[in-house]
Amino acid sequence: MSALPCPCGSGSPYRDCCGPLLRGESPAATAEALMRSRYTAYVRRDEAYLLRTWEASHRPAALEMDDDAWLGLEVLATEAGGADDREGIVVFVARYQDQAGVVAEVRERSRFARQAGEWLYVDGETHP
Repeated sequence: MSALPCPCGSGSPYRDCCGPLLRGESPAATAEALMRSRYTAYVRRDEAYLLRTWEASHRPAALEMDDDAWLGLEVLATEAGGADDREGIVVFVARYQDQAGVVAEVRERSRFARQAGEWLYVDGETHP
């Protein structure tokens, strides 16, 4: 699996892209990198990573991970979220196929914050 393209759509192999982040070997360098790794965590159903990278005051106790098949991610825009920023925004669309075979998408404007040098997901506004 590690030589396969990363699910986040970067074009890099999983082992070089989101793999080190999900394994806890390195933190995300930018808010966008964290968002991409979180998408990959949804694809891989890695609830522990999703919760670990969620800002504590907004983090749920648990997630309901369904069996939807994630089909792709497209980053539409970013605001700040670089190595020297404390906050960032990533706007994206993620496509999936539900258990009934219906293809749909999630559009979200996600907020991120860097705390103690580590990017964390704060919350997001979903759009139809």
